[in-house]
Amino acid sequence: MRRRARRRLAGAIGASALLAAVPAGAAAAQAGAAGARASGTPPSGDPIRLAVIEGFSGAFANAGDSVWRNLAFAIDRVNARGGVRVGGTPRPLQLVRLDSQGQVEEAIAMLRKAADQRIPFVLQGNSSAVAAALIDAVSAHNEREPGNRLLFLNYSAVDPSLTDERCSFWHFRFDAHAGMRMSALADALAQNRRVHRAYLLNQDYSFGKQVAALARQMIAARRPDIEIVGDELHPLGRIKDFVPYAAKIKAAGADTVVTGNWGNDLTLLVRAAREVGLAADFYTFYGNGLGAPAAIGEAGVGRVRAVAEWHPNAGVPAAEQIYLEFRQRLRDPRDDYFNMRHVVMIDMLAAAIEAAGTTEAAAVARRLEGRTHRGPPYAATMRAADHQLLTPLYVSVMERAGPRGRPGRPEVRPRRQRVRFSHRALRRPAVLGPAAFLRDAASGRLIAIRAIIFRFPPLFGAFLEPAWRNRHGIATRRCRKWKSLLRGNSWLSPTSTRRRSSPTTSAARRTPARPRSRSRCSPLASSS
Repeated sequence: MRRRARRRLAGAIGASALLAAVPAGAAAAQAGAAGARASGTPPSGDPIRLAVIEGFSGAFANAGDSVWRNLAFAIDRVNARGGVRVGGTPRPLQLVRLDSQGQVEEAIAMLRKAADQRIPFVLQGNSSAVAAALIDAVSAHNEREPGNRLLFLNYSAVDPSLTDERCSFWHFRFDAHAGMRMSALADALAQNRRVHRAYLLNQDYSFGKQVAALARQMIAARRPDIEIVGDELHPLGRIKDFVPYAAKIKAAGADTVVTGNWGNDLTLLVRAAREVGLAADFYTFYGNGLGAPAAIGEAGVGRVRAVAEWHPNAGVPAAEQIYLEFRQRLRDPRDDYFNMRHVVMIDMLAAAIEAAGTTEAAAVARRLEGRTHRGPPYAATMRAADHQLLTPLYVSVMERAGPRGRPGRPEVRPRRQRVRFSHRALRRPAVLGPAAFLRDAASGRLIAIRAIIFRFPPLFGAFLEPAWRNRHGIATRRCRKWKSLLRGNSWLSPTSTRRRSSPTTSAARRTPARPRSRSRCSPLASSS
């Protein structure tokens, strides 16, 4: 009897233990699945395709290739952490390369090709003229084929009209428009007491004309004593020799050149300025762009300024880590032109798709409107009123990074002196250990777009702090890290040109922009 009772008791205990282990095992399996997602399990679903319509051949092929490298890097980051979950299935993002040759007609043809392949997302940015044509074509297509809608993501076409009179529900811009960028440059220019005579040289299309008009307006408002000695437009991508233009600028006695040129038009311009001995300050939109620092060379030290949403010397640790990952992928240091906005754009798109639970264009667009990105590399908000992204802006100046060191190793200097670096050292940062230093030399030689002189987040003047030393041991000047406080109809929004006053409380500085709850871009915003 006692043995039989003991067996029954042991059986009951074993059964209870088995029953208790079942939910525990299920929970462990769920935890394991969650851990696998967190660790970046490769996505297994059908790819979500993104069509990149750019000029991968022609005059601006180098700019198109640079965009592709940046977008491929941003896509790989999302896929490495598990892709995009749609309906519970992790799906990878996939780029589709469509060559527009930098021409409007070819871009429209590539858009039709993307629509025929039922690719829901179209990406483009190099050329505001192409972007304007794509906005109209996407809107017309979506009206004709509501079952095969497209969403247009713009990463660098900065003509203000694209989010103003041409505003469309199907278009989102992830770069500061020309008015925002020019305001930052104008604030920096106004504080440079060496500037007395300015020459405006820009490309002859919508964006270049906007830059010229904004430069005249903002320079006159901030420094009425500055004389505009020239205002000229040149054909886009067709000038192979800018020496006559540089000679004309020199003959006009200009001490400053303001230009929105990009790609080879900027590279050839600054190269011609060096050839004719033009000793002028350059205030550019893309002076830190691909090939420009190498073309400018020693003549640009202390003279060439550029405006961007981020810079390697900005002191943002999360962004620095992303930049280091990008550099490790490069085979040629001359390809080191990184745009952090591509990372922000792809991350925001992935989050919007997951929130919508579908890749349907209208549903994703509604999730993008008013969305705030709070993760790395920096906070940004997509204003619902006009689909314009609000981000910080930096103005940087080119400075000499130091004499050449021994191949592959920096020369040890006293702490208060600048560090030497070489081409090989920049390509192998891991070898340097804790002594790793500035890695933003665009050409791998002596010149680097390095010193941040102003921060405009976004665009309320410059507030300089005393000199500081970053983790690379290089002395710079840092600005106050103010967060964006642009709201609905604030600075240069489509409905007003009124500026808000600067914030006064630390709590206000930490508050991200709150966009309008409804888009004014299109009545289709309320359609299904």
